[in-house]
Amino acid sequence: MRIKLDAAHERFRDEVRGFLDKAVPADIRERCELGKRMTKDDYVRWQTILYKQGWVAPGWPKEHGGPGWTTLQRAIFDTELGATPAPPVIAFGVTMVGPVIIKFGSPAQKAHFLPRILKSEDWWCQGYSEPDAGSDLAGLKTRAVSDGDDYIVNGSKTWTTYAQYADMMFCLVRTGSDGKKQEGISFLLIDMHSPGVSVTPIVTIDGGAEINSVFFDNVRVPKANRIGEEGKGWTYAKYLLAHERTNIARVGLSTRLLRRLKEIAAQEQMDGRPLIEDPAFSSRIAAVEIDLMALEATVLRAVSGENAGKPPGPESSILKIKGSLIQEELTELMSEAAGVYALPYHPEWFEPGWNGETAGPAYAPALAPTYFNWRKVSIYGGSNEIQRNIIAKQMLGF
Repeated sequence: MRIKLDAAHERFRDEVRGFLDKAVPADIRERCELGKRMTKDDYVRWQTILYKQGWVAPGWPKEHGGPGWTTLQRAIFDTELGATPAPPVIAFGVTMVGPVIIKFGSPAQKAHFLPRILKSEDWWCQGYSEPDAGSDLAGLKTRAVSDGDDYIVNGSKTWTTYAQYADMMFCLVRTGSDGKKQEGISFLLIDMHSPGVSVTPIVTIDGGAEINSVFFDNVRVPKANRIGEEGKGWTYAKYLLAHERTNIARVGLSTRLLRRLKEIAAQEQMDGRPLIEDPAFSSRIAAVEIDLMALEATVLRAVSGENAGKPPGPESSILKIKGSLIQEELTELMSEAAGVYALPYHPEWFEPGWNGETAGPAYAPALAPTYFNWRKVSIYGGSNEIQRNIIAKQMLGF
């Protein structure tokens, strides 16, 4: 099965491809191809290029600085961008809190925060998970106590991606304790440079330190930075998570990984012939490619529903589950294809400017760290086990 676009959307896709082919800086493209880690400057430089093109926030309406694209145009753009060797647009500002501010924010919040998100003047992080509240997010304990025109926030968040770079955090806090756990939660925008905010890195199994623990010690946050009504943060959080999980499908990225997998399998030898010609291994490649094609079709069905005015629902959980499983399978197959070359760990290889020799082909050093790091994709954004519960409850009535 191949999804065929009409002539107008094919022209749009070709326009996007043409721009992306020329716009990605050569040094960033090379590091992305090799799987090296991006710096904050890399992300900001690339997002600034997209901003000047008017494409950094494809899902935003024109009145707030977006291109005003249809849902199908956005899906095409996301797929093409993911398939390009370029950093992703950091989702926390553009894809996650931006839509929440557009939907529920005050005019003053929209006027202040939205332009800064578009221009990458503010780097955002997400304050949801806590040491004792991950998948059970409603069990969060970080508390905000009213004090005149401010809240005083105490508590902690964990697994906070890129908090070390962040200027702002969108954060769920408890402002009340009556009723169900989901009640009494509010949605705050917290300045990460405020007195009392501290960030501690968490080094992951791949040697990276992109996630952190964040601590709040009597942090003063203006009530003007609360989104919507006090105690209604759970509603806004669900709206945000539905958008995040749709985006997590990452069809374009998986398309690029699949292409890379085939290139590696064509270079590696098994019994005197390319690994890609081995029936057992090629069948595994074919299986994940079929899954990816089905996922792409499912994404298009989901965006068609959104275009008809249907908000993201349990379908987004399906996309999250299948998208994450495909990503994990692709990284596993690439490591298997490289064999022993994927085993050595070269931490210095990831450092900017390092040009020494490696133990194997140029593509090998990133494979094992990427494999280990990407075990997390079935957990973040709501673990796949929780997503299956959502599907069972909302679609099957269990």
